[in-house]
Amino acid sequence: MIESITESIDDFLIRKVDNHLLAEVERVLLAAAAAEIMPRFRQLGADEIAEKSGPHDLVTIADRRAEEHLTRELAALLPGSVVVGEEAVAADPRVYEAIRGTAPVWIVDPVDGTRQFVHGDPGFCTLVSLALGGVVLASWTYAPALGELAVAVRGRGARLNGRVLDAGAPSPATDLRIATSHPDFTTAAEKHALSGLRTEGMAPRPCGSAGLEYLAIARGTADAIAFTWELAWDHAAGLLLVEEAGGTHSSRTGSPVSITGGNALPFTAARDAGTAGRVTELLSAVA
Repeated sequence: MIESITESIDDFLIRKVDNHLLAEVERVLLAAAAAEIMPRFRQLGADEIAEKSGPHDLVTIADRRAEEHLTRELAALLPGSVVVGEEAVAADPRVYEAIRGTAPVWIVDPVDGTRQFVHGDPGFCTLVSLALGGVVLASWTYAPALGELAVAVRGRGARLNGRVLDAGAPSPATDLRIATSHPDFTTAAEKHALSGLRTEGMAPRPCGSAGLEYLAIARGTADAIAFTWELAWDHAAGLLLVEEAGGTHSSRTGSPVSITGGNALPFTAARDAGTAGRVTELLSAVA
């Protein structure tokens, strides 16, 4: 069974994830940002911002319109595929189950870092991933206000604006730079789980846009993340990006992170196995 799934994924990669599809997704991504996101950047009215689960969980008209645009266009690129978007799941949680299904699935976060977007901070991005059978095959991380587009394809590496990404390894003489789940979004138990990182040799800080934190690891400007939640639209693109840049990821028990859920939390992604192991060790010590 495992061999047949692997063969199916490899075959799909060869037949479907070609240069034409990659270019078309890039076209759709840039068009959605140009039409629905950037015209509203620093131009939002109060009536265009709403709370979802609380004051720190925001959604804007840009999130909704960009997701509608991406859903329509991405589904048309790959007949038989389905789309799982953050805002669609907010409206109907059953949509999320498609990630565990057998059809190719586009996983979409239209504005990752909505709080930054609302406050006029350019540190937000749009995340798109293509997955099959719970395996991420390709991902796009687009930060339109920063002019950065990172693309990763399983087995083919990762690039930022066309340049090869190589996560490298942290310098042994410096504290590890680690982005962690933001205090505004963590429970007391999750804060306790992350407290193991407050030790010598570690320099933890609250995260911003999850997608851009993963990109920082892939480009070597950060060393690791430690996150307490596993919603696929926040992580699928970045997990593949880090992996294809030479990094790695691990749940608290040491197994690779699965986008279908059930991971032992918190989990980490890091520039190299040694860093991932050290972070996991510290997280496990207080769990």
